[in-house]
Amino acid sequence: MVDRLFISFSGGETSAKMTRDLLTTWRNRYSDIVVGFANTAQEREETLEFIRECDEQFGFGTVWLEAVIHPEKGRGTTHRIIDFDTACRNGEPFEAMIRKFGVPNNSYPHCTRELKQRPMESYIRSLGWESGTYHKAIGIRSDEGHRRSSSAEKNGIVYPFLDWSPTAKPEVNLFWREQNWRLRLMGYQGNCRWCWKKSFRKHLTILDEDATVYDFPKRMEAAYDLVGPEFAKGTAPGYRRKFFRGNLSTKQLRELYEQEKDRFVHAENDAAIYEHQLVMFDEEPSDGHCTESCEVTWDEGEAV
Repeated sequence: MVDRLFISFSGGETSAKMTRDLLTTWRNRYSDIVVGFANTAQEREETLEFIRECDEQFGFGTVWLEAVIHPEKGRGTTHRIIDFDTACRNGEPFEAMIRKFGVPNNSYPHCTRELKQRPMESYIRSLGWESGTYHKAIGIRSDEGHRRSSSAEKNGIVYPFLDWSPTAKPEVNLFWREQNWRLRLMGYQGNCRWCWKKSFRKHLTILDEDATVYDFPKRMEAAYDLVGPEFAKGTAPGYRRKFFRGNLSTKQLRELYEQEKDRFVHAENDAAIYEHQLVMFDEEPSDGHCTESCEVTWDEGEAV
Protein backbone atom coordinates (compact mmCIF):
# COMPACT_ATOMS: atom_id res chain seq x y z
CA MET A 1 0.00 0.00 0.00
CA VAL A 2 1.34 3.44 -0.99
CA ASP A 3 0.67 5.72 1.98
CA ARG A 4 3.78 7.94 2.15
CA LEU A 5 5.02 10.79 -0.03
CA PHE A 6 8.53 12.16 -0.50
CA ILE A 7 8.52 15.61 -2.11
CA SER A 8 11.64 16.44 -4.09
CA PHE A 9 11.96 20.19 -3.50
CA SER A 10 14.39 21.62 -6.05
CA GLY A 11 14.43 25.20 -4.81
CA GLY A 12 12.53 26.60 -7.80
CA GLU A 13 9.24 28.46 -7.69
CA THR A 14 7.24 25.71 -9.42
CA SER A 15 8.58 23.14 -6.99
CA ALA A 16 7.82 25.42 -4.04
CA LYS A 17 4.21 26.00 -5.10
CA MET A 18 3.72 22.27 -5.66
CA THR A 19 5.14 21.54 -2.21
CA ARG A 20 2.85 24.08 -0.56
CA ASP A 21 -0.20 22.73 -2.40
CA LEU A 22 0.60 19.15 -1.41
CA LEU A 23 1.13 20.06 2.23
CA THR A 24 -2.05 22.13 2.46
CA THR A 25 -4.63 20.39 0.27
CA TRP A 26 -3.46 16.84 -0.45
CA ARG A 27 -2.51 15.53 2.99
CA ASN A 28 -5.50 13.20 3.08
CA ARG A 29 -3.83 11.06 0.40
CA TYR A 30 -0.87 10.09 2.60
CA SER A 31 -0.17 9.18 6.21
CA ASP A 32 3.32 10.71 6.08
CA ILE A 33 4.83 13.44 3.89
CA VAL A 34 8.52 14.41 3.88
CA VAL A 35 10.07 17.32 1.96
CA GLY A 36 13.70 16.97 0.89
CA PHE A 37 16.23 19.25 -0.81
CA ALA A 38 19.68 18.10 -1.97
CA ASN A 39 22.40 20.76 -2.06
CA THR A 40 25.11 20.39 -4.72
CA ALA A 41 27.17 23.29 -3.28
CA GLN A 42 26.93 25.05 -6.64
CA GLU A 43 23.44 26.46 -6.10
CA ARG A 44 23.12 30.21 -6.06
CA GLU A 45 22.85 31.74 -2.61
CA GLU A 46 19.44 33.12 -3.57
CA THR A 47 18.19 29.54 -3.96
CA LEU A 48 19.31 28.56 -0.47
CA GLU A 49 17.73 31.70 0.95
CA PHE A 50 14.48 30.92 -0.88
CA ILE A 51 14.35 27.40 0.55
CA ARG A 52 14.96 28.73 4.06
CA GLU A 53 12.23 31.32 3.54
CA CYS A 54 9.79 28.65 2.32
CA ASP A 55 10.44 26.76 5.54
CA GLU A 56 9.85 29.90 7.60
CA GLN A 57 6.81 31.21 5.69
CA PHE A 58 5.07 27.97 4.74
CA GLY A 59 6.39 25.51 7.33
CA PHE A 60 7.76 23.02 4.83
CA GLY A 61 10.11 21.44 7.36
CA THR A 62 12.54 20.71 4.53
CA VAL A 63 15.19 18.09 5.22
CA TRP A 64 18.41 19.54 3.80
CA LEU A 65 20.71 16.89 2.36
CA GLU A 66 24.15 16.66 0.75
CA ALA A 67 25.75 13.78 -1.10
CA VAL A 68 28.50 11.78 0.55
CA ILE A 69 30.61 10.39 -2.29
CA HIS A 70 32.56 7.25 -1.42
CA PRO A 71 35.64 7.00 -3.66
CA GLU A 72 35.83 3.22 -3.73
CA LYS A 73 34.24 1.52 -6.74
CA GLY A 74 31.08 -0.39 -5.92
CA ARG A 75 30.03 1.74 -2.95
CA GLY A 76 27.15 4.04 -3.76
CA THR A 77 26.54 7.62 -2.77
CA THR A 78 24.96 8.17 0.64
CA HIS A 79 23.82 11.33 2.42
CA ARG A 80 24.38 13.67 5.30
CA ILE A 81 21.84 16.01 6.86
CA ILE A 82 22.72 19.69 6.83
CA ASP A 83 20.90 23.03 7.22
CA PHE A 84 21.14 26.51 5.76
CA ASP A 85 24.15 27.41 7.89
CA THR A 86 26.11 24.18 7.41
CA ALA A 87 25.38 23.69 3.69
CA CYS A 88 28.53 23.69 1.57
CA ARG A 89 28.90 26.66 -0.78
CA ASN A 90 32.22 25.97 -2.50
CA GLY A 91 31.46 22.83 -4.47
CA GLU A 92 32.84 20.28 -2.01
CA PRO A 93 30.40 17.41 -2.78
CA PHE A 94 30.41 18.41 -6.46
CA GLU A 95 34.18 18.05 -6.64
CA ALA A 96 34.07 14.71 -4.79
CA MET A 97 31.56 13.48 -7.38
CA ILE A 98 33.77 14.64 -10.28
CA ARG A 99 36.84 13.07 -8.68
CA LYS A 100 35.08 9.69 -8.84
CA PHE A 101 32.87 9.90 -11.94
CA GLY A 102 34.49 12.61 -14.05
CA VAL A 103 33.27 15.91 -15.44
CA PRO A 104 29.51 15.78 -16.20
CA ASN A 105 28.21 16.95 -19.56
CA ASN A 106 25.64 16.08 -22.20
CA SER A 107 27.27 12.68 -22.81
CA TYR A 108 27.82 11.92 -19.12
CA PRO A 109 24.89 13.55 -17.24
CA HIS A 110 25.56 12.05 -13.83
CA CYS A 111 25.61 15.15 -11.59
CA THR A 112 21.87 15.19 -10.85
CA ARG A 113 21.91 11.45 -10.25
CA GLU A 114 24.80 11.49 -7.77
CA LEU A 115 24.25 14.88 -6.10
CA LYS A 116 20.45 14.87 -5.84
CA GLN A 117 18.85 11.51 -6.61
CA ARG A 118 21.25 9.23 -4.72
CA PRO A 119 21.36 11.24 -1.45
CA MET A 120 17.57 11.45 -1.49
CA GLU A 121 17.32 7.70 -2.01
CA SER A 122 19.83 7.16 0.80
CA TYR A 123 17.80 9.35 3.15
CA ILE A 124 14.54 7.59 2.26
CA ARG A 125 16.17 4.24 3.08
CA SER A 126 17.28 5.65 6.43
CA LEU A 127 13.60 6.30 7.22
CA GLY A 128 12.87 2.62 6.76
CA TRP A 129 10.50 3.27 3.86
CA GLU A 130 10.32 0.21 1.64
CA SER A 131 10.01 0.33 -2.11
CA GLY A 132 6.40 0.32 -3.21
CA THR A 133 5.14 2.00 -0.02
CA TYR A 134 5.74 5.62 -1.07
CA HIS A 135 5.49 8.04 -3.96
CA LYS A 136 8.05 10.64 -5.03
CA ALA A 137 6.58 13.98 -6.13
CA ILE A 138 8.34 16.00 -8.84
CA GLY A 139 7.57 19.63 -9.70
CA ILE A 140 6.96 19.48 -13.46
CA ARG A 141 4.18 21.70 -14.78
CA SER A 142 1.39 20.92 -17.25
CA ASP A 143 3.27 22.86 -19.95
CA GLU A 144 6.32 20.63 -19.42
CA GLY A 145 4.75 17.25 -20.14
CA HIS A 146 7.67 16.29 -22.36
CA ARG A 147 9.81 16.06 -19.21
CA ARG A 148 7.78 13.18 -17.79
CA SER A 149 9.93 10.13 -17.10
CA SER A 150 9.11 7.08 -19.21
CA SER A 151 9.63 4.94 -16.10
CA ALA A 152 7.59 7.12 -13.74
CA GLU A 153 5.06 4.45 -12.75
CA LYS A 154 7.77 1.84 -12.27
CA ASN A 155 9.77 4.19 -10.03
CA GLY A 156 6.81 5.46 -8.01
CA ILE A 157 7.01 9.01 -9.39
CA VAL A 158 3.99 11.29 -9.35
CA TYR A 159 3.56 14.65 -11.07
CA PRO A 160 0.89 16.62 -9.19
CA PHE A 161 1.01 19.60 -11.58
CA LEU A 162 0.64 17.29 -14.57
CA ASP A 163 -1.95 14.81 -13.37
CA TRP A 164 -3.68 15.84 -10.13
CA SER A 165 -4.06 19.59 -10.45
CA PRO A 166 -2.76 20.69 -13.88
CA THR A 167 -0.79 23.88 -13.38
CA ALA A 168 1.12 25.89 -15.99
CA LYS A 169 3.73 28.63 -15.73
CA PRO A 170 1.23 31.57 -15.74
CA GLU A 171 -0.53 30.09 -12.71
CA VAL A 172 2.77 29.67 -10.88
CA ASN A 173 3.71 33.27 -11.67
CA LEU A 174 0.31 34.51 -10.50
CA PHE A 175 0.72 32.70 -7.18
CA TRP A 176 4.12 34.27 -6.55
CA ARG A 177 2.97 37.75 -7.56
CA GLU A 178 0.45 37.50 -4.74
CA GLN A 179 3.19 36.80 -2.18
CA ASN A 180 5.33 39.50 -0.60
CA TRP A 181 8.51 37.56 -1.37
CA ARG A 182 9.78 35.12 -4.01
CA LEU A 183 12.89 33.57 -5.55
CA ARG A 184 15.18 36.48 -6.34
CA LEU A 185 16.66 35.16 -9.58
CA MET A 186 16.27 35.97 -13.26
CA GLY A 187 14.98 33.06 -15.35
CA TYR A 188 18.24 32.69 -17.27
CA GLN A 189 20.26 32.38 -14.07
CA GLY A 190 18.64 29.20 -12.76
CA ASN A 191 19.39 27.63 -9.41
CA CYS A 192 22.72 26.14 -10.52
CA ARG A 193 25.29 28.88 -11.01
CA TRP A 194 26.72 27.62 -14.30
CA CYS A 195 24.76 24.46 -15.23
CA TRP A 196 26.23 22.87 -18.36
CA LYS A 197 22.68 22.42 -19.73
CA LYS A 198 22.36 26.17 -20.23
CA SER A 199 22.45 27.61 -23.74
CA PHE A 200 25.50 29.59 -24.85
CA ARG A 201 23.34 32.68 -24.69
CA LYS A 202 22.71 32.15 -21.00
CA HIS A 203 26.35 31.33 -20.28
CA LEU A 204 27.55 34.48 -22.00
CA THR A 205 24.95 36.54 -20.16
CA ILE A 206 26.22 35.21 -16.83
CA LEU A 207 29.85 35.72 -17.86
CA ASP A 208 28.97 39.31 -18.69
CA GLU A 209 27.58 39.76 -15.19
CA ASP A 210 30.16 37.85 -13.13
CA ALA A 211 32.92 35.81 -14.75
CA THR A 212 34.00 34.36 -11.39
CA VAL A 213 30.93 32.07 -11.52
CA TYR A 214 32.96 29.92 -13.92
CA ASP A 215 36.06 29.60 -11.75
CA PHE A 216 34.81 26.30 -10.32
CA PRO A 217 34.17 24.48 -13.63
CA LYS A 218 37.48 25.80 -14.95
CA ARG A 219 39.30 24.32 -11.97
CA MET A 220 37.42 21.02 -12.29
CA GLU A 221 38.37 20.65 -15.96
CA ALA A 222 42.01 21.35 -15.18
CA ALA A 223 42.11 18.70 -12.45
CA TYR A 224 39.77 15.95 -13.69
CA ASP A 225 39.43 16.11 -17.48
CA LEU A 226 40.99 12.64 -17.81
CA VAL A 227 38.64 10.97 -15.30
CA GLY A 228 35.94 8.68 -16.66
CA PRO A 229 35.33 5.15 -17.96
CA GLU A 230 36.03 6.11 -21.58
CA PHE A 231 39.70 6.70 -20.83
CA ALA A 232 40.18 3.07 -19.87
CA LYS A 233 38.90 2.12 -23.32
CA GLY A 234 41.63 3.88 -25.28
CA THR A 235 39.93 7.10 -26.35
CA ALA A 236 41.43 9.02 -29.28
CA PRO A 237 44.66 10.85 -28.35
CA GLY A 238 44.18 14.42 -27.25
CA TYR A 239 40.61 13.96 -26.01
CA ARG A 240 39.74 15.64 -22.71
CA ARG A 241 36.30 15.67 -21.09
CA LYS A 242 34.79 19.17 -20.83
CA PHE A 243 31.54 20.54 -19.41
CA PHE A 244 29.84 22.45 -22.16
CA ARG A 245 28.07 21.75 -25.43
CA GLY A 246 30.22 20.31 -28.17
CA ASN A 247 32.82 19.39 -25.51
CA LEU A 248 33.62 23.09 -25.17
CA SER A 249 35.86 23.97 -22.24
CA THR A 250 35.35 26.79 -19.77
CA LYS A 251 38.35 28.52 -21.32
CA GLN A 252 36.77 28.29 -24.79
CA LEU A 253 33.47 29.56 -23.38
CA ARG A 254 35.25 32.61 -22.01
CA GLU A 255 36.99 33.12 -25.37
CA LEU A 256 33.59 33.05 -27.06
CA TYR A 257 32.40 35.73 -24.68
CA GLU A 258 35.43 37.90 -25.49
CA GLN A 259 34.60 37.61 -29.18
CA GLU A 260 30.98 38.61 -28.68
CA LYS A 261 31.01 41.00 -25.72
CA ASP A 262 31.17 44.23 -27.74
CA ARG A 263 27.80 43.50 -29.33
CA PHE A 264 26.30 41.69 -26.39
CA VAL A 265 22.87 42.72 -25.10
CA HIS A 266 21.76 41.82 -21.60
CA ALA A 267 19.23 39.01 -21.26
CA GLU A 268 16.75 40.77 -19.01
CA ASN A 269 15.53 42.81 -21.99
CA ASP A 270 14.11 39.79 -23.80
CA ALA A 271 11.31 41.63 -25.60
CA ALA A 272 13.68 44.17 -27.12
CA ILE A 273 16.53 41.83 -28.04
CA TYR A 274 14.67 38.76 -29.28
CA GLU A 275 15.70 39.10 -32.91
CA HIS A 276 19.25 40.15 -32.05
CA GLN A 277 19.85 37.13 -29.82
CA LEU A 278 18.21 34.72 -32.25
CA VAL A 279 20.65 35.78 -34.98
CA MET A 280 23.61 35.94 -32.63
CA PHE A 281 23.20 32.54 -31.03
CA ASP A 282 20.87 30.72 -33.46
CA GLU A 283 18.39 30.04 -30.65
CA GLU A 284 15.47 31.72 -28.97
CA PRO A 285 16.16 33.88 -25.88
CA SER A 286 13.72 31.88 -23.77
CA ASP A 287 15.10 28.48 -24.68
CA GLY A 288 14.08 25.58 -22.48
CA HIS A 289 17.38 23.90 -21.77
CA CYS A 290 17.81 25.19 -18.23
CA THR A 291 15.27 27.33 -16.45
CA GLU A 292 14.63 27.18 -12.72
CA SER A 293 16.28 23.99 -11.58
CA CYS A 294 17.36 20.42 -12.22
CA GLU A 295 14.54 18.08 -11.26
CA VAL A 296 15.36 14.56 -10.11
CA THR A 297 14.00 12.10 -12.67
CA TRP A 298 14.64 8.88 -10.71
CA ASP A 299 15.42 7.06 -13.92
CA GLU A 300 17.72 4.12 -13.37
CA GLY A 301 21.37 5.20 -13.46
CA GLU A 302 24.62 3.44 -14.20
CA ALA A 303 26.38 1.23 -11.69
CA VAL A 304 28.66 2.86 -9.13
